[in-house]
Amino acid sequence: MALEQVFDCPRTIGRFRGGPLGGVMDGFCVDLMDHGFSRHTVRKHVGIVAHLNVYLNAQKADSALQAADVAAFYEDYPKVARHRGSLAAHMAEVRHAINRLIAYLGPRGLYEESRAAATFEPLLLEYVKWLRVDRGCTAGTIELRTRSIQSFLEDLGSLATQCDSWTAERVTTFFLRYAQAVGPSARRQMQAALRTFLRFCRQRGHINHCLDLAVPSLRSYRLSSVPRGLSDAQALAVLECIDQKTAIGCRDYAMLLLLYTYGVRGGQVRELRMEDLDWACDRIRFRALKHGKETVLPLTKKVGLGLYQYLEQRPPRSYRRLFLSTRAPFVPLARSSCLSNRVATYVDRAGIKHGPRGSHVFRHGFATRKLAEGHTLKAIADVLGHRHLDTTFIYTKVDFTQLEQAALPWPGGEQ
Repeated sequence: MALEQVFDCPRTIGRFRGGPLGGVMDGFCVDLMDHGFSRHTVRKHVGIVAHLNVYLNAQKADSALQAADVAAFYEDYPKVARHRGSLAAHMAEVRHAINRLIAYLGPRGLYEESRAAATFEPLLLEYVKWLRVDRGCTAGTIELRTRSIQSFLEDLGSLATQCDSWTAERVTTFFLRYAQAVGPSARRQMQAALRTFLRFCRQRGHINHCLDLAVPSLRSYRLSSVPRGLSDAQALAVLECIDQKTAIGCRDYAMLLLLYTYGVRGGQVRELRMEDLDWACDRIRFRALKHGKETVLPLTKKVGLGLYQYLEQRPPRSYRRLFLSTRAPFVPLARSSCLSNRVATYVDRAGIKHGPRGSHVFRHGFATRKLAEGHTLKAIADVLGHRHLDTTFIYTKVDFTQLEQAALPWPGGEQ
């Protein structure tokens, strides 16, 4: 049995196999080991779940774990918890272990979500189907829209299913409160999501008024900003501060080197797959994102060496995606923040004081660098994967050589 591979004491193993969760402990242990967790981590996770098992047994809970039971455990456990260090750090480990248990139980029908969180689920699912079938939205757009509307419905609380009670004032108040806490990109995303959702509700008869007009228009002007990227010296300093002797360092160096060398989007690096590397012809393919173009570029010697060093230490998993997490479970990087946070870490480590610190600073830096080297906007647009040249025009603001030729004398100054 699985527990015998991790624990030695028969009494401890017998205690784990009792209680409401006793029947799933061996399977949970196998799942952890299959996902690459170390023996030490498996012991820790199983031990934490055992505390939940004791709590459920005392509450005489059913064998199927419920969200309400987990919430009650989180509230009660800190009162009796024994731990070293801070309670907050210990509770983070507890939540991590129980989230792993929920991920194991969910597909097997042994975990029940709270009813309150699912009250608006039918409306949300109907909206998702409308986006996919009627509007023909991509999977990425549907995910972003769904996340935004879920925030809106959760903010409505008990009114989420009472569509006829929604008011323009409530919509405007929510959006303005949300907009104050996020950046321009997130504001635009919520604005678009709310408007399409409220039009959908009007079309399907859930509401009787055109509430999409209640979403304020926060104006932004095209080409109004200036690209803020890393200079060549700064980008090289960031790459040099990465410790390539560690597994995470090898992975991060390979990812950031791709950003620096090709100026691709962070999402294109995360989506890179094994078959996108053509070692025989020294080529690398970056898939299209954001309605751009797919690009096939030369695989430079430096990039190839960086990727080879990473692949030697890459976790032996069957995923076709190239870049995986360096800790169990070894899975592909799911969110854009995974890469952006790594960039921000190394920018700070290099001692660079910079405003934006996400993966896009390498893309802006690449375009600025190529423009200064004399490359045409068309050539830069082709490498960046821009489908329309207008998208690349913003970089003319940092073409100081050409701007100097267009500069006019200051009024009243020397002629």
